[in-house]
Amino acid sequence: MRFLLKATIPVEAGNDLVRDPKFGERLQGILAQVKPEAAYFLAEHGQRTMYLVVNFDDPAELPAYVEPFWLSLEAEVEVLPVMNQEDFARAATHIQAAAQRY
Repeated sequence: MRFLLKATIPVEAGNDLVRDPKFGERLQGILAQVKPEAAYFLAEHGQRTMYLVVNFDDPAELPAYVEPFWLSLEAEVEVLPVMNQEDFARAATHIQAAAQRY
C-alpha cells in the first residue's frame, strides 16, 4: 500500500543537524533504507520538512519507516494512506457503492 510520509524537523534540531558534517550521509542512508517512490524537501511553517511517497504491505513494517526519522533527525512524523490516479480509478466502484448506500 502507498503512504505519504511527512517528516518535520524542529528548527533547533535541524540547525544542529545541518552543522553536523555527517548529516547528508545520515539522510542519504535513511532514504536508501526507506526507498521512497518520490521525495520532496521544503520549508513548511518555518521548519525543514520532507514528503516521501513510500510503499509497504505489512503494518508491522511501519517502525522501519518512521523510527529512523525519530531517532536520527528528531523529526515529527505523520503517515497517511494515499492513492495514485490508477488506485483512485479502481476505487470508483467502492465510492459509488458507498454513495448509494449512505
